Amino acid sequence: MAGFEFRYMLNGGNPVIKTFIMADTETFTKGDMMNIQTGELDLAAAGDLALCGIFVGTENPEDERDTAHARTPGKVAGTTAVTRVRAIISPDAVYSTADANARAAGALLDITGATGAQGLAASSGNEFVVVERKEQNADPTFVLITAPTHYLTKVQ
Repeated sequence: MAGFEFRYMLNGGNPVIKTFIMADTETFTKGDMMNIQTGELDLAAAGDLALCGIFVGTENPEDERDTAHARTPGKVAGTTAVTRVRAIISPDAVYSTADANARAAGALLDITGATGAQGLAASSGNEFVVVERKEQNADPTFVLITAPTHYLTKVQ
């Protein structure tokens, strides 16, 4: 499992999904963690302070095509300030990702990796908190974006 997968909401409800313009000309893959940069969506990286949730697709499915115009479902090579993409923005959304390390509930972690290959790393920026203890190292790690890092829950 590369990237992140939406698992559940702490409140038991459904995630909120919103549409944004892409901040940069780059590629997003379904499951990439996103960051809000000047009101537009950008691929999240370690040290970002306005994470929102995962990329779930484009507003227009026709945008999910490569340069030869072949369909690429779940992947978009978008254009700055043009391509409209959708992401989960719920602060209480729980995500999972492949992670071979033992993790205790409450552990703080960072994001690492490029599009389609994001994961977790030892913490310096504390972007995520582990929600549940892993029973086996091979199990996915369940995380929540920390309040100071989520763009909707930042301390003002």
